Amino acid sequence: MGDVVFRVLAAVVPVACLSFAVPAHAADEGTRRLFTFKDPKITESSGLAVSPTHDGIYYTHNDSAAAPTFYAVDGSGRTKATFQVSGAEARDWEAMAATKDAATGRGVLWFADIGDNLDGAWPDVSIYKVLEPRTVASATLPATRYRFRYADGARNAEGIMINPKTGRLYVVSKEFAGSVYAAPKKLRTDRVNVLRRVTAAPLMATDAAYAPDGSSYVVRTYFSATLYQPSGKMISRVEMPELQQAESITYTRDGKALLTGSEGVKSPVYRVPLPERARPTPTPSPVARSATPSPVAADTGGTSGLTVTNVLIWLAAAAIAVGGITFLARRTR
Repeated sequence: MGDVVFRVLAAVVPVACLSFAVPAHAADEGTRRLFTFKDPKITESSGLAVSPTHDGIYYTHNDSAAAPTFYAVDGSGRTKATFQVSGAEARDWEAMAATKDAATGRGVLWFADIGDNLDGAWPDVSIYKVLEPRTVASATLPATRYRFRYADGARNAEGIMINPKTGRLYVVSKEFAGSVYAAPKKLRTDRVNVLRRVTAAPLMATDAAYAPDGSSYVVRTYFSATLYQPSGKMISRVEMPELQQAESITYTRDGKALLTGSEGVKSPVYRVPLPERARPTPTPSPVARSATPSPVAADTGGTSGLTVTNVLIWLAAAAIAVGGITFLARRTR
């Protein structure tokens, strides 16, 4: 269903209508193809993460599969190891994130089974925590499962991110009026955790990620990427290279660039430099505490700089897209 939605949006919604007239940082000559996935088993790369402990290793997983599986690839796109995750299911894996345990230095991988194209098909969704393997060799790894539900009703989502300073997990919904949801500070395995909306997200977000130093976060859509300060204030939009179906985004380990990928066999991963103002500094400015879950600030209107005209354009485009999707659905029943 996701690819059908993408094709309809691309056909009926002009990119200009989705840019909201916000100044963008253009993809410059520093943008380059980093590698192409060589493994024929990687057909729907949906999540992407840089290994926090193994130099030159990148992780990905398919959109959905018969078994929960992820891959470690090197800088040339060749698969170095294939991992099975025990204690997990792959209903609709849509995103992943990688962090490092501050106490142990051990890498931690997070896999989000959060896709819900029917916006309510599942009573709850799951995110799995897996300790990063100490060696890059194929293995079966145990997972800790955390179940979640949204405080304001079920949502389709394709993005997760974790603030490296606080350890708090966030889910970014994929909707015409998307949102960022904060998980509880302490996750529980003995009950369903509640995700609460804290701010707005761009139209049809397909992935999200936090910078390694916690100084910014990024939300990817089919058409571009948007950078934010931890407070939730927009920094800049960043133009992305043209991809078959833009699905994934993450930061490089040094936080100076973004990596973005696509679904499809032998799909590419591109490296896109960040604008200077969004790059990490030796002494990043401290973030003021607020009454809402840090680091994403409370919603201040949820428009990220939209004007009334932009909103009207957006609503018209959304209506056209919904009509197109409904037409397709009826034709294919």
